[in-house]
Amino acid sequence: MRNPRLLVLLAGDVITLAVVTLVGFASHNELGSAGARMLTTFIPLLAAWLLVAPHLGAFDLQRSTEFRQLWRPFWAMVLAAPLAGWMRGAWLNAPILPVFVVILGGISALALFVWRLIYCWALSRWGGFIRGSALHG
Repeated sequence: MRNPRLLVLLAGDVITLAVVTLVGFASHNELGSAGARMLTTFIPLLAAWLLVAPHLGAFDLQRSTEFRQLWRPFWAMVLAAPLAGWMRGAWLNAPILPVFVVILGGISALALFVWRLIYCWALSRWGGFIRGSALHG
């Protein structure tokens, strides 16, 4: 990857979606026994995010530093959630529960919004330092 800021955005998104997956399993008291089964949620969630988010400009480096553009990753996840639910259902050969898709999409969208808000805040606060460092791109 040529741009370190894009790498930071992508790594933060991956970590955020991993945390959402972990919290989801923990909320069902299945964290200790889920093991690799968590991948059946995380991989479709991440894949759907990576397929939808670029089309809404969620990885546009100029837009990603503007607070008024935080709607992009939020709504990208809202739109990616049905695809993630479908991918998960196909993987597990199981029915797709609409309530699961709504909760997964809503919580993931909120989590990504918080992560991207922190990212924007950090760049606005330390932007001069970051622009002069290796993260400038």
